[in-house]
Amino acid sequence: MLLITFAWGSCFLAISIGLKDAPLLWFAALRALIAGAALLLVAGLRREAMPRGARTWTLIIVMAVINVSVAFVAMFGGLIGLSTGAASVLANAQPLFIVLPAWWIYKERVSMRTLAALGVGFTGLLAVAVPSGAGTGAWLSITAALAITAGTLISRQIKANVLPVIGWHFLIGGAILALIAGLVEGAPVINWSARFIGILLYLSLVGTAAAFLGWFTEVRHCRLDAVSAWTLLVPVFGILLSILVLGERQTSWGIAGMMLVIVSMLVLELPGRKRITKELA
Repeated sequence: MLLITFAWGSCFLAISIGLKDAPLLWFAALRALIAGAALLLVAGLRREAMPRGARTWTLIIVMAVINVSVAFVAMFGGLIGLSTGAASVLANAQPLFIVLPAWWIYKERVSMRTLAALGVGFTGLLAVAVPSGAGTGAWLSITAALAITAGTLISRQIKANVLPVIGWHFLIGGAILALIAGLVEGAPVINWSARFIGILLYLSLVGTAAAFLGWFTEVRHCRLDAVSAWTLLVPVFGILLSILVLGERQTSWGIAGMMLVIVSMLVLELPGRKRITKELA
């Protein structure tokens, strides 16, 4: 989970730099297509069974639309209208969004402590988002978080080998993004510099293929609130990298809001750690 969260945190830095060389939709499409192709290549080499059944493929397609097509566009768009640090906080607010659906769908009980943490977290989200104005990068980043949350919930319903499932969902979602990019942005105008190629490969293979494979593997075996709380480290890495590499400065409202979100995520993690300790004992 440390590797996954660092990879995701560094993705925001990579995206912000890569957008200087490629249009938003084509950049997002290339990220998904390369990740999907790499995962399916590995699945083929390992001779893993491909998904079967109408229900399974329907869920994969729905997850592709939500977790890839919607989430990636919102995530990339959020970085255009928001600082890298703030975008990393809002786009990774999944622990705040996943607790109640996990209780409703998977019967994972929610404590009063968890509900209080949710309230603090949403206050923090508003502190970051409201000053930016409706329809700007802040709300796009929140949309990305909601989409990834929905994708996580859907992934638990798919009864098939995780490697080909994740590969196909990236390939399908990337194909949809490429179609939309062609209609909206036209033929891709990309500066294929060494910098862009390196960023694209890192973003696709490390920050997407490897990180999401690890994420969806963990999601199948752990409580959703416990594993999602680990993503509190993503904005920490994202903010640190944005300050160290990009020299970004945060407003007082932004810093206060981000701290509230991180504190609420820490509170969400504590009950999960106690439950795990008791189970191991």
